[in-house]
Amino acid sequence: MKKLVLSFRVPIVDFIEMQTKDPFKVLVSTMLSARTKDETTTEACRKLFRKVKNPSDLDKYSARQLERLIYPVGFYRTKAKNLKKLAGALKNRKVPDNIEELVKLPGVGRKTANLVVVIAFGKHGVCVDTHVHRIMNRFGYVRTKTPHETEAALRKKLPKRYWLSINSILVAFGQHLCRPVSPRCSKCPVRNYCNRAGVTRSR
Repeated sequence: MKKLVLSFRVPIVDFIEMQTKDPFKVLVSTMLSARTKDETTTEACRKLFRKVKNPSDLDKYSARQLERLIYPVGFYRTKAKNLKKLAGALKNRKVPDNIEELVKLPGVGRKTANLVVVIAFGKHGVCVDTHVHRIMNRFGYVRTKTPHETEAALRKKLPKRYWLSINSILVAFGQHLCRPVSPRCSKCPVRNYCNRAGVTRSR
């Protein structure tokens, strides 16, 4: 799977990692990427980071101005409000390096927190989004109902050497082959190991 996805378009997670290791920019980029196409996130980040380079810079702009900078990312109004709150929520203007403190920040869930820990700080984290949750259950590797349950299950079962790469591999794999509806099972390199749980139609 890892070899296969090298030929696919780079997921936003990998793009963020290639662009910066700055914890603040990693955090903001990941917040903006939620429920947003990668191309839209990339352009929004470019616009925003021309003006905002650190938490203090957020104080210079109103929520309405931030809306215009990040538009048209998904839920841009809510994200702009969270960005406005972020500067005040960051103690000493530093981004926390642990999941427990990150999830206390406005607009930060466990997926974002795990990504920040992995990309910005090089620590172990298991980032579970809809792709990872769907595919791991489809494989039969876990049997869970929510991404949060999947994260907990993978922390117990998945060897740590795969924690850093699992999200990037499965996001690309899920976007191109292992689609939610009618996955391309005929082209899947691991189809002989997959339980195909929940698959009623495939190509």
